[in-house]
Amino acid sequence: MTEQQINVQQNNKTTLTTKEVIIYLAEKFPQCFFLEGEAKPLKVGLFQELAEALSDDKKISKTLLRQALRSYTANWRYLHACKEGAIRIGLHGENDGVVDAAQAEHAAKSLEQAKAAYAEKKAQQLKEKRKAFFKQQAKENNKKRTTRKNKEETKASLESLVALESKFSRDRH
Repeated sequence: MTEQQINVQQNNKTTLTTKEVIIYLAEKFPQCFFLEGEAKPLKVGLFQELAEALSDDKKISKTLLRQALRSYTANWRYLHACKEGAIRIGLHGENDGVVDAAQAEHAAKSLEQAKAAYAEKKAQQLKEKRKAFFKQQAKENNKKRTTRKNKEETKASLESLVALESKFSRDRH
């Protein structure tokens, strides 16, 4: 790490995750951010208002705040709430504009893409699980075959050993 990177890291306001920031925002502005149930579309330009409201807060940097807002507004609940004509809310729950047709269409497309990406990811995970399952089954079957073959070889060896012993004992008498 360079000295500049170390200085930047030491000057960061926080080490919170975006989820922790969203939880913090929901606690600090409960009429604006919702962790459960239906979300509400946020006022356009809310970032600036939030940044000013939290400027003295040592927990959250602007970068982390921006990341948390991006995460919050990319959430399926939020995108689902962004329908044409839906009322946008400000920091303290006040009405501040409405979602227009273009914004609603963008939200619907984003939601559709997110769901498609999720479905693709789940399909890939299922494919990998199936592959691992069948690989394990093949291993177990090979092990059984090897064990069966070893048992047959052992049985044949024992039979020949018994035959030799009986021949040997007959020859001794």
